Amino acid sequence: MTSTGLYKELNYVNASRQNRLRYARLVLNNLSLLPELIDILCMVNDKNSCRAAWILEFVCIDNIYSITPHLNKFTNNLKHIYLDSAVRTVSKICCLIAKAYCLQTSNPIKDVLTQIHKELIIEACFDWMISNHKVAAKVHAMETLFLFGHENNTWIHNELAIILQREFYEQSAGYKSRVKGILKRIKK
Repeated sequence: MTSTGLYKELNYVNASRQNRLRYARLVLNNLSLLPELIDILCMVNDKNSCRAAWILEFVCIDNIYSITPHLNKFTNNLKHIYLDSAVRTVSKICCLIAKAYCLQTSNPIKDVLTQIHKELIIEACFDWMISNHKVAAKVHAMETLFLFGHENNTWIHNELAIILQREFYEQSAGYKSRVKGILKRIKK
């Protein structure tokens, strides 16, 4: 499949797990399509942007290290992504990146994730936390911030705790449960 073929194929992507997994496998089997997928994701006003995000999420779940050569483009465009279905998936990818970075063992994410990448992810996550986004995006963002907050960045934990406590009573029971867990982990 060519990169223009990928864009056309995204017209057939729907939200079903099976469908997204099928297209993710196409990309995983031909990683030369990954830069094009990220380019489409960054076309934030295009309907295929969300579909590209769905596929990228499944690619990253299967192989988070496949995104390492594309971290500059991915992190530089986080602030532009605004559609809820794209924000949710991109916040999950950020969380996967943070989890890989925080592993004790050496890995490609640890090797290439720069301070600038982390700052861009942290900035986007704080924006998602204080914006009017759905719970799923905020949950992934809070986990990402918690993980990156361990790196001698106590200000991240402090700011995150303030945000979580401020909107605690306005949220669902599931969100409150997640907030309690994060706040408990911050206090340790």
